[in-house]
Amino acid sequence: MPESAMDKPAVYRDEHLEVDFKSGMVRLDSVALVLTRKEYELLAMLVANEGEIVPRDVLLLRVWGYGKEIRTRTLDVHIRRLRKKLAPYGDRYIQTIFGAGYRFQRYREPHSAASFSAAVASARA
Repeated sequence: MPESAMDKPAVYRDEHLEVDFKSGMVRLDSVALVLTRKEYELLAMLVANEGEIVPRDVLLLRVWGYGKEIRTRTLDVHIRRLRKKLAPYGDRYIQTIFGAGYRFQRYREPHSAASFSAAVASARA
């Protein structure tokens, strides 16, 4: 599931977010984000597995070293903090997959109904 260090690119970059895996630097809209070590580790793991659902137990084990027998809400608290720090894009980047875990998705501009209607109309013309 999680990529090996050899498979992982040195930098993730899209129109808003940049994560430099070598330096540990994260920028949002060209502004450096101040993240705790655990927030960075969590974000880096999600970004490195872009598009994949990363199970809760895997995140808890890899980031905190917690086994399945540990009951904690620390993951949820850290996800909430990351989303807040990634605002206004946090909910688009980090998706909750209920009953499974979390998934990082590359940012995509939302499509409005008007732009969809215009695209359909131009396709029919």
